Amino acid sequence: MQRRPLRQAKTIDNVFNSAYWHLGQQDFTINEIRTKLERKTENQEWIETVLARLIENGYLKNDYDFAVRFCELSFSHELGAGAIRRKLQRRGVPVTEIDTAIERVTDEQNVDAFAMATSRLLSRFVNFYGTNREKVYAQMTTRGFSRVEIDHALSQHPQRETLRSKLAVKADKADLTTEIIKLFNKGKGETLILQELKQRLIDVSDFEDTLYQLTLTEDVDFYQSCKNELAKKRYDLSDYKEKSKAYAYLSRKGFGSDEIKEAMNPDDDI
Repeated sequence: MQRRPLRQAKTIDNVFNSAYWHLGQQDFTINEIRTKLERKTENQEWIETVLARLIENGYLKNDYDFAVRFCELSFSHELGAGAIRRKLQRRGVPVTEIDTAIERVTDEQNVDAFAMATSRLLSRFVNFYGTNREKVYAQMTTRGFSRVEIDHALSQHPQRETLRSKLAVKADKADLTTEIIKLFNKGKGETLILQELKQRLIDVSDFEDTLYQLTLTEDVDFYQSCKNELAKKRYDLSDYKEKSKAYAYLSRKGFGSDEIKEAMNPDDDI
């Protein structure tokens, strides 16, 4: 929705009143107040006069003082330096002022980023059931903590063993039979199916038994699947080089030597 135009200031007093009203709502940076006043008037001389008077009388903090106050409040709310830096930059505070303010407040308040990250993690997560490693790292990163600080916090958590990756959580819910059939239907052979299941952290301890049952019910037939995959290509099997390429292709698809030989030489005895 388009923002309604503000009634334009007719005098510098109107500009002062606008600034006082905004600052009565919350603290703003010089850049933020300037932006708001520029919506009120195009008279830059009025704006600069108002800003200078506000700073002189203590109504508006300079960028450094604003950053220091912001750091003090943020650290008290367990916000890490990374998030403080991002938020202040978005509000138009110069990087040099931000870094100096963070360093000053860190020294004055003896801020321990590792302890703060640990405290934040412990207060946010009693255990890690219902979440995963990626989400925890994302949330802690958003709060401004570095990878090293998050790693340290996790090492101190009494329930750290309950934190698992997104892949591992998903693997727990996977049905081995269903996953084998899905991969088989994509034209993949036994060795490639087993490899992909392991990569996805799916429990394959019953792989051989499950696969045997699927062959008995004819839900899986690697000999026929191998022939089907070969038929999709246009290899000239009478040419030795082409035949070698075909063999390598089917091998990469996960088919065994017997399956490949039958597919390429259907009339030969295995």
